[in-house]
Amino acid sequence: MTIVKQDFELFHAHQLLSEHPTLAGLDAPLIGALLNQAQIRHAKAGQTLFHEGAPAQHYLLVLAGQIEIVRFSDSGEERVFGLFSDGQLVAETAMFMPHGRYPMNARARTDTRYCWLTRDGLRQACQQSPALAMRYLENMSMRVYKRINEVDWIAHSSAPQRLAAYLLDEHARQGPTIQLPLSQRQLASRLGIRAETLSRLLTKWQEQGYLEGRQRQWTLLDIPYFQGLSTEAQRAF
Repeated sequence: MTIVKQDFELFHAHQLLSEHPTLAGLDAPLIGALLNQAQIRHAKAGQTLFHEGAPAQHYLLVLAGQIEIVRFSDSGEERVFGLFSDGQLVAETAMFMPHGRYPMNARARTDTRYCWLTRDGLRQACQQSPALAMRYLENMSMRVYKRINEVDWIAHSSAPQRLAAYLLDEHARQGPTIQLPLSQRQLASRLGIRAETLSRLLTKWQEQGYLEGRQRQWTLLDIPYFQGLSTEAQRAF
């Protein structure tokens, strides 16, 4: 029964890889090669999957659950840099870093099933397929561009503008009712504002009737108001 279960999970992993934006449309044998020596693993919520600075020999495909990428400051403050769910790849760009180490920590946010894929397999696949290598170059270029825009936005925007832009992004992804994926303290750190400032903004906007909710669950009641605040976060390309 264990072998059958493992085979089913690997088949599921193959399907998810075939549908991934970076890999979609590539030959099935190439997708299969990425699964050579792959392992199906399970993690409990809160379990660390890899540590910052450890040798980066594997990247992850989320089969079910959520994985968060975090980094800690010298004072121990935690900052969440990304959340990954079903069908998403975690740390694949770390497989190309010349120092060969993870730049952040990965932790299971919920009970999670994931596929443990090898660095060597990905690099060999890129060497064999110029199309795959080009897709990764394009993917990494867009990530760098996105980060540059984020840094520029944080440097030149106000706390209300940043929070409004974030809430609109979540509204576009989730619909009318937003379940914040981060705690208010984590969200404040990500947006580069104080946790107290974020809390005051939410309270003020609720009193003014722009939104309603509490803790992590919110509903935007005046979309044009938030769009007006976040206009500067939008770029033409």
